[in-house]
Amino acid sequence: MAGLNKVMLIGNLGRDPEIRYGQSGTAVVNFTMATSDQWTDKNTGERQERTEWHRIVVFGKQAETCEKYLSKGSKIYVEGRLQTRSWEREGQTHYTTEIVVSNFQFLGGRTENQGGGYQNQGGYQQGGGGYQNQNQGGYQQPPQQGSAPAPNSNNFQDHTSPGGGMTSGPDPIPDDDIPF
Repeated sequence: MAGLNKVMLIGNLGRDPEIRYGQSGTAVVNFTMATSDQWTDKNTGERQERTEWHRIVVFGKQAETCEKYLSKGSKIYVEGRLQTRSWEREGQTHYTTEIVVSNFQFLGGRTENQGGGYQNQGGYQQGGGGYQNQNQGGYQQPPQQGSAPAPNSNNFQDHTSPGGGMTSGPDPIPDDDIPF
């Protein structure tokens, strides 16, 4: 039986999306996203909160849309898969685990920099809880009820080759990047 690699998160961006273009011209956006859990401590009765940070990667037209309409603090739903990549720097191998997005949905209201809104962006149709990443780059297929989203056709490894713009390691997340 095949395994399952699926991640669904709702959170806030910790920094503005950074766009790069791979050797093939495909747009790649990276940003961090914060999620938090809240609970009441059984011993003290005090409310506790823990924030978890996630590295997010988006490809193609979806990446360009994220770069255009999202900013630090924006609330977003993402759906994708976990992927670990490695690179060499100064003789040491470094690893990072990222969420490669297949679907996303902007949450919350528009901000001033969003202009007319993402719903009117040419070629996209909202529906079914997010945007479908189709193999041919088309985004107009209606969502299918009760079925899994289309697989991400972009091979993440293609964009991490030398000179591809993503060979440096992860950036540390400064405390002032916490969106709340």
